[in-house]
Amino acid sequence: MSTTIVENNFLKYCGSNFLKQRLLLSVLSAKPVKIVDIRSKSDEAFGLREYEINLIRLLDKLTNGTKIEINPAGTAIMFMPGLLHGGQIDHECCVQRGIGYYLDVLIALGPFCKFPLNVKLSGVTESSDSPSVDHIKVGALTVLKRFLTVDEGLELKIIKRGLSPLGGGIVVFKCPIRKTLRSIQFTQQGMVKRIRGTAYVCKVSPSLGNRAIETAKGVMLKFLPDVYIYADASHGKMSGNVPGYGICLHAETTEGVCFMAQANSHIKGEVGKEPSTPEDIGEKAAMRLLDEIYRGGCCDSTYQWLVALFMSLGQKHVSKFMTGPLSSYTVHFLRHLRDFFSITFKLENPEPEDEDEGEDDSLPPGAQKVLLTCVGIGYCNISRRVI
Repeated sequence: MSTTIVENNFLKYCGSNFLKQRLLLSVLSAKPVKIVDIRSKSDEAFGLREYEINLIRLLDKLTNGTKIEINPAGTAIMFMPGLLHGGQIDHECCVQRGIGYYLDVLIALGPFCKFPLNVKLSGVTESSDSPSVDHIKVGALTVLKRFLTVDEGLELKIIKRGLSPLGGGIVVFKCPIRKTLRSIQFTQQGMVKRIRGTAYVCKVSPSLGNRAIETAKGVMLKFLPDVYIYADASHGKMSGNVPGYGICLHAETTEGVCFMAQANSHIKGEVGKEPSTPEDIGEKAAMRLLDEIYRGGCCDSTYQWLVALFMSLGQKHVSKFMTGPLSSYTVHFLRHLRDFFSITFKLENPEPEDEDEGEDDSLPPGAQKVLLTCVGIGYCNISRRVI
């Protein structure tokens, strides 16, 4: 449970929930935040955890003039953001979270830096508690490209993979800078036209990846003929520090919308987890993708929050975007946007038109859709160098 009050020009929050959201919006809005009672009553993990401190260090590298104060117990933090600088950064991520946990922040802040981002991140590339790099490469970058006028210079490259819990993976993320983001109106999701994916194996037999591919294809071919899943086998120094395997699938629609799903093998000795077979992993990923397609919308449910952020920061025009049912994470992000930028969204549940059966494919069958509408604040990149 968290509450928000204003104290000495600081936005004050209680609790550890959504720490990343608050720090991210603090940097963009230049509003300092004070967060107290961070796991102050927890017996197991008291105060800030290692991966959260690691994220704060990354934000410090990304900015100039940021001031951070953490109390000795780690249960309170005062964060006074500086100016976004960007440039070349080399950062070793905490292995308690995947690299995706940190990439989310870089994707949101990258366009507003003074210098184009060129970041090398090392750590866990595939994790069950944060989006994999494959997931971000298709899901998040597709969203970012819609708001950038020109996407030249935008790149996410996997140098080598590294699985949880020891990591060893390396990725490089490059992002161009922009003066402003464009406002968009995107309400037609289209129909799914093809399924693509990647099955990766590290330090284990490639046959495990092939078995996962066959199972996933067996499920997806019942619905669509155009299914292709690529096998990526890593060995030796290019396979990180831990053996394992997994699969990441994405469905692409006629309008360029991508839905994502992933599944990873369980970590050896993981408490409460039964050993997983490649067939289980392949079927789990396929069923998750079908569930994501059923939810629908014009973006993957994992990155609804990114759409809301870029809509609110866009030019002072009306932006509209259709999504599936809002995730809990997105709902809290909308509340934080109201706190930091004083912006609110109009949320509607559009009804499909029964009389035009088969004519309008903007609202295909599935879960109840949500139409997000807002007027952008006209956020301008004041750090960008004038050329």
